[in-house]
Amino acid sequence: MTFAVDLTRRSLALPSRLLCGIVLAAFGCRPVHSQSTVEAAGTNSQSSAVTNTMKSPNVPLVPSSAAPAVSPHLPVAAVPNPEEINRRTLAQNAGTDASKLLVRSTLPESSIWIDGKRVGKVPMLLIVPPGKYRIELVGPHAERTSCVVALLPRETRELTLKLLTRYPARVTMHSTLFQ
Repeated sequence: MTFAVDLTRRSLALPSRLLCGIVLAAFGCRPVHSQSTVEAAGTNSQSSAVTNTMKSPNVPLVPSSAAPAVSPHLPVAAVPNPEEINRRTLAQNAGTDASKLLVRSTLPESSIWIDGKRVGKVPMLLIVPPGKYRIELVGPHAERTSCVVALLPRETRELTLKLLTRYPARVTMHSTLFQ
């Protein structure tokens, strides 16, 4: 009986190997590629089976009029930017003897820094307490200039600072190769 079972296994193994070899030869596949082809087919059939069983999410296309249009991902209260906070702090500390400083620049979009704190872009009218301040302007292309301003109580001053370009706008090359 054992001999018969062993003979049956051998007799079935030979035709299945032969059949696989014929199929591979017919499609021009080498045995190395045939395994990757079979694995890819198995992966694709499984992934398509998973895709077919998935349900699409139920998302309303038009927001309802009863629900507020507030995103849960946005903060509830809008926080002012640091520039505005710095300006408000200067104005609140100014008191009744507030001084006014109008800052202008030769380059638009220059940033104004007062005592190391950014307060905005030029031109800007600032309300500050009387005292001594270091004003620095930083241009859009890394141009810088600074000065120190002393303001008296209730003084209004206009400050126009000239920013020089840090990098040349034009480059001229001279060559001595063709002389």
